[in-house]
Amino acid sequence: MTGATGWASFDGRVATDAVECVDVLEQPERLETGTWFVVADFEGRARAWRFARVHDAVDAPAGASTRWHGPPSETWTSSMDQAAYEAAVERVREYVRDGEVYQANICRVLSAPLAAGADAAGRLAEPDARALAARLAAGNPAPHAAAVHVPATSGLDPVWVVSASPELYLAVSDGPDGTFVESGPIKGTARTPDGLTEKDRAENVMITDLVRNDLQTVSRPGTVAVTSLLAVEQHPGLVHLVSRVRGTLADDVVRPGELWRRLLAGTFPPGSVSGAPKSSALRIIRELETAPRGPYCGAVGWVDGGRASLAVGIRTFWWADGVLRFGTGAGITWGSDPTAEWHETELKAERLVALASS
Repeated sequence: MTGATGWASFDGRVATDAVECVDVLEQPERLETGTWFVVADFEGRARAWRFARVHDAVDAPAGASTRWHGPPSETWTSSMDQAAYEAAVERVREYVRDGEVYQANICRVLSAPLAAGADAAGRLAEPDARALAARLAAGNPAPHAAAVHVPATSGLDPVWVVSASPELYLAVSDGPDGTFVESGPIKGTARTPDGLTEKDRAENVMITDLVRNDLQTVSRPGTVAVTSLLAVEQHPGLVHLVSRVRGTLADDVVRPGELWRRLLAGTFPPGSVSGAPKSSALRIIRELETAPRGPYCGAVGWVDGGRASLAVGIRTFWWADGVLRFGTGAGITWGSDPTAEWHETELKAERLVALASS
């Protein structure tokens, strides 16, 4: 089972023994020293945990883990059924027709009861995040897979998130001309490349432009560029359209104490899972969605001083209060067909929910 003091994994790093937790919005400067694993909820809460031991994955001790025991497949329920979801899609189309928004991402949350168990000594034990992460890595490998589990017994703010995210939210790295920031928005999903449509391509271009504008708020003038547009990426069971946007961070953004306050203020929540214009899309999301997204569509990853790699929290499970949850959604435009959008949410969920079920 995951150790009593927690475990995290992301981007080739494995951490054990959580020793500290901070509220990123209240103390963003703390992330500029040491290695932190970050989980940010779509609704705005952002926390980071520092661990006593951080290893490269190939050098990390194996540790103990159990076989994953998930909920029965028939126990999953959705925060919106097909009729409700299709009605939400139609409402977004009305907002597009009225000129209030160009695109909005509408999501639903799947949930299933999954009670805490007991360890070998009879003590209360939360579900094994490490075991689910291993199952997803074997059955649905993802370029930005992540897991952070700090149990309530640790004495720190608890968290339980396991993600098979294919999408880069922010990567921050040093270069010869300054500190670079990069994002890789995904828009456009189908079973095969032949299934990608003009609607998918138009939606990707729209969101890539939104991400470009977000990065311009934190970058030096003239440095933001789209380095890749509409690339087709293969993932288990589906394909995505992926673009890349890069900029050089402005000098005032990289000043001590400013980096994470400015980056999150300028770019969060990620544009690909909100919509355009972002402020209008967020208002519509609050109106139409019936369950909080939590870490789904937020961010998960690591920060190490002036470097970072954060994924968009899609294809993500989270556990709390005896319930395992998983989010799925689709980007809605005027060209959306409500039934097709429902089936896109099903496509995104089916493989992963099957892997997480017993």
